[in-house]
Amino acid sequence: EAAVHTAAFLQGLRAFGYIDGNTARIEYRWASGDYERLPGMAKELVDLQPAIMVAVGGTPAVRAARAATSSIPIVFVTGDPVGDGIVASLARPGENITGVGFMSGELGAKRLELLVRLASSADVVGLLLNPKSSGDAATQQKDVDAAAKKLGLRLVVVSANTEPELDAAFTSLANAGVKALVVQNDASFDARRGRLIALSARWRIPAMFHIREFPADGGLMSYGASLADAYRQMAIQAGRVLKGAKIADLPVIRPTRFELVINLKTAQSLGLNVPPALLAEADEVIE
Repeated sequence: EAAVHTAAFLQGLRAFGYIDGNTARIEYRWASGDYERLPGMAKELVDLQPAIMVAVGGTPAVRAARAATSSIPIVFVTGDPVGDGIVASLARPGENITGVGFMSGELGAKRLELLVRLASSADVVGLLLNPKSSGDAATQQKDVDAAAKKLGLRLVVVSANTEPELDAAFTSLANAGVKALVVQNDASFDARRGRLIALSARWRIPAMFHIREFPADGGLMSYGASLADAYRQMAIQAGRVLKGAKIADLPVIRPTRFELVINLKTAQSLGLNVPPALLAEADEVIE
């Protein structure tokens, strides 16, 4: 998915006349979900003295960038920048930082509600978290736990960071009788999208994800803002800064449109009948 989102970012920059390899040079660093590499990568980029830094993939990347510099402008895409202590407020984020607040963690309750409308027999539900994502994981657990109690469901929470831990987590979920699963929005999970989809299919656990790339690749469903559009919005903020706008004057952008995507073929393979009302609400149905 990195190629799709990077293309959206480059498209946004192009509107300001910045074309990689032509009118601009972009240095990339990819942690591939290994958050311990982020501080070193951020320092490498700061040492190059760029005109601007871009931090994506969640809170750990943004924190690493912010710890590395207090002078170079930083633009980001992350879930809950205020709740995670990245910025003081959305209206006035800080002297050298702004971006797009993706509202990912805050949608945990909505994701659970939509999931159990599809997996209607689920009385025990699961939540898969990455403990390395700190504030994001805590926010999502609090949100999903409250929703589960409201719906009268028992919640089983498991954590995983590596592929062996993911295998063990799904075994635990199955042993606990989990019949539906919400997967935390997390860059390391995005990087292991294929593995997560395969595990949910193998254990026949209906799973809800945060971006359409999961159901597009065979996952059951997703609910959230368009990540590609968030990258484009971030590029617009970066372009404004590069053209002379003061970053301290640019508030954090919040998404206004959210999309529900359902993979009908996957639902059928899991023996689930999608309620007509839910189908009507879907922004995209993959068959």
